[in-house]
Amino acid sequence: MRVLSGIQPTGRFHWGNYFGAIRQYIDLQDDHDGYYFIANLHALTTIRDAELLQQLTHDAALDLLALGLDPDKATLFIQSDIPEVSQLTWILMTCTSMGLLERCVAYKEKKEKGIAADAGLFTYPVLMSADILAYDSQWVPVGQDQVQHIEVCRDLANSFNHHFKSTFVLPEARIVGSAAKVPGTDGEKMSKSYDNTIGLFEELKPQRKKIMRIQTDSRPMEDPKEPEGDHLFQLYQLMATAEEIEEMASLYRQGGFGYGHVKKALADVAERYFAPARERRQELENHPDTVRDILKAGAERARTVAAEVLARAEEACGLTAPKPH
Repeated sequence: MRVLSGIQPTGRFHWGNYFGAIRQYIDLQDDHDGYYFIANLHALTTIRDAELLQQLTHDAALDLLALGLDPDKATLFIQSDIPEVSQLTWILMTCTSMGLLERCVAYKEKKEKGIAADAGLFTYPVLMSADILAYDSQWVPVGQDQVQHIEVCRDLANSFNHHFKSTFVLPEARIVGSAAKVPGTDGEKMSKSYDNTIGLFEELKPQRKKIMRIQTDSRPMEDPKEPEGDHLFQLYQLMATAEEIEEMASLYRQGGFGYGHVKKALADVAERYFAPARERRQELENHPDTVRDILKAGAERARTVAAEVLARAEEACGLTAPKPH
């Protein structure tokens, strides 16, 4: 299956990004044809600093490769290196109703909160659709909150196929990160917008301090506690071994412990879990030419596919010269 997903470089990646999405990219690359991109065009709707966007895009590439995305198995590239996607976006825009975009959740939420929404945010689902359709994607790994955008993509593809001729492959959403919420330092879903994240590659000492400040309830130490639903335990079981998880669950149910004990154990297993990725990232950081070559090769492979899809779309809607009879 052709799998496609993108991730925005709007900040450094955190545990929620990894367990909610990136880990699934890595799992899928062994048995599927994966196309993964750093969505810097989408990031322009929120970042207005050129140097920051460039740095975050570079950091995203380093992080993805360090975490295990293998360029020999999957295609990794930067969104803006594929101009065919922007051309395809305009073609799709001409088949998109205003009402469809006005019903999209991200736009509605900003409007309801009185936050100014630019045309980039309003037409975001069309660019996302072009991202998906440009590579004949069959599966799109997304969180539950992104399913609507896959439905929009299918609507636009069906509309184009109906008005002209069958051109686009209809993608299907593959739900990821739904088995367990990745809680942040306040117990809510980990998200940059909530300022409750723990960075994947932040320095170990500040990271440990952040973990030790995770909010907990005020139950006495001696009380037994049910581990399921406890956000510290949820984080711990993402990275601990099966034996460690069982021991920690038993400790919760026995009582007689402080949350500081769990936080220290969480910091320890997190350091161990991501140690190989930290080492790989440092190696990649020391060889920037290697990263550039990987992204260049990925863009070349992606452009080959996108150019074929764009050519089909242009021919279907009459943007190419008529063939001689």
